[in-house]
Amino acid sequence: MQRVHRRAALGVVAACLCLTTAAPGWADTWPSRPVTLVVPFAAGTTSDIIARSLANELADKLGKPFIVENKGGAGGNLGAAAVARANADGYTILFATTGQAATNQLMYEHMDFQPQRDFAPVVLVAKAPVIITARPDAPFASLKEFIAYAKANPGKAIAGSPGNGTLGHITGELLRRQAGIEFSQAQFRGSSAILTDLIGSHIDVGMDSMAAYVPGVQSGKIKALAIASANRWSKLSNVPTVSESGLPGFEASVWYAVLAPAKTPPDIVAKLNAATNDWLQKPATKDFLGDLGIETAGGSPDDLKAFTQAEIDKWGPIIKAANIRF
Repeated sequence: MQRVHRRAALGVVAACLCLTTAAPGWADTWPSRPVTLVVPFAAGTTSDIIARSLANELADKLGKPFIVENKGGAGGNLGAAAVARANADGYTILFATTGQAATNQLMYEHMDFQPQRDFAPVVLVAKAPVIITARPDAPFASLKEFIAYAKANPGKAIAGSPGNGTLGHITGELLRRQAGIEFSQAQFRGSSAILTDLIGSHIDVGMDSMAAYVPGVQSGKIKALAIASANRWSKLSNVPTVSESGLPGFEASVWYAVLAPAKTPPDIVAKLNAATNDWLQKPATKDFLGDLGIETAGGSPDDLKAFTQAEIDKWGPIIKAANIRF
């Protein structure tokens, strides 16, 4: 009888050993088939453009196709929720922005996922600083002058942003709070509509991620007041940062990150992280993103986790004070 029990116990131990050794072996074979990279916005958006370039690199580096799937809606929440529900096997990953990774949970009453619970951080890809622009005939040519104008004319200036709850919108709330000024906020459907009303002098300033506004600034159709990044951008080197304009430490960027479903094997996360970091170090990548007004990032999954929490801590009080809810 004791021999029977002993044989049974040894069988259980052997089975456990097989399971523990099988998981790394399975992860080592990843990817063995195409991987879906979900972009939670429409084709042609900045997120989509970056994601497709990254997908090409990952396919070349890892030997299997990375297929971009656009799944927009609800501020990116629909696409993010689909990835959160996907199998944690490395074959469905998310190309997230600030909203799905951090700030949407502060505004949406109902979300089908909780980002810090349902996603494994992979890597911070890049940051697109917010630029503050003005109509061509505005009576101010710098952020300092705009702040002085807004203080002298409380509530008169109109600031455009690409929709309620977007980073352009909450950047405006942060500016209002830190500068102690009042202005009206007008919500638009995307950057092109803001540009049209800036050029036509229907609004006074615009706050949005930088890429769409650079040609207008360079051609003189609109003014650039300041960039909300840590450093000046080389292609608009005469435009100061918000910090240089009298608000030290003021930074606001739309950022892009790769996330995987929670419990994705660490070996797979490590492979994705290493391949993405390699891509970010390439001069061609830096030039490609730089032309869009975007700064490369990179780092470890833990770096992304810490950065995300810092963004939640930063924007949470601003969003709450402005009562931005969906």
